[in-house]
Amino acid sequence: MRLLVASPLGDVIEPTLSTSFPAAKVIVARDRADVVRAVSGIEKPDVVIADLVWNDPTQEFRFDGLDVLQMVRESRSGTPVLLAGQGHGMEQDHLDEAYHRADEIAGVHEKAAGITALLSAIRQVADGERLPRRPAPSGIPSLYELFTGRDGVQAGRLAGAIASGRTWDAASLAAAAEVDLDAAHSLADGHLGQIISQRGENEANGELTPAVVYRWCGLHARYLMSWCRRNGHTEVLTRGDDR
Repeated sequence: MRLLVASPLGDVIEPTLSTSFPAAKVIVARDRADVVRAVSGIEKPDVVIADLVWNDPTQEFRFDGLDVLQMVRESRSGTPVLLAGQGHGMEQDHLDEAYHRADEIAGVHEKAAGITALLSAIRQVADGERLPRRPAPSGIPSLYELFTGRDGVQAGRLAGAIASGRTWDAASLAAAAEVDLDAAHSLADGHLGQIISQRGENEANGELTPAVVYRWCGLHARYLMSWCRRNGHTEVLTRGDDR
């Protein structure tokens, strides 16, 4: 068995995996380039376990487990992917998407369950089984669901441009997201503002202003930038003079 561990901290778990699966070859991919080499090589991995959110300050806004899943799917290898997460708030948007894409993954392992549970999960996946499906998200609609259709995609592009930290006013936002100036000026009243209200994430007093929208994009930045990367909108993450 060829076991690919896609994680910037993969070297920490590698000795345990090698000991627990002595007949397996454990490959550690610490960054995007490592993952590309591993999934595009002649010898494909048999099981992939990937961190859902990458705990590395140089990569957490640039790469994650959903990127790994996309790469594996594009390789058409049929390799099962097991996503591993801490289960805390900063992963919620990623977890929501994983729930909606449950048919594409072997399951989500919660790291808090410990190493014994991880080894058991890997054995299950290697045997062609799937982990039990995660509970449905709470009643709040996920960004994965909301960023669909023409308006949803435009909202995702606007949010991604703001999350990138490279816009500072309506004009720069309109240029980055490739929308008209009116759409950039009317953030709170447009579809992005509607999404924030629909999720109940406006201010406690119910107020929704452009400043609230900008703060919201910062809180969800990891997922917003990931969504743009994986859905063909990378150009909104850099200013025109950086492209």
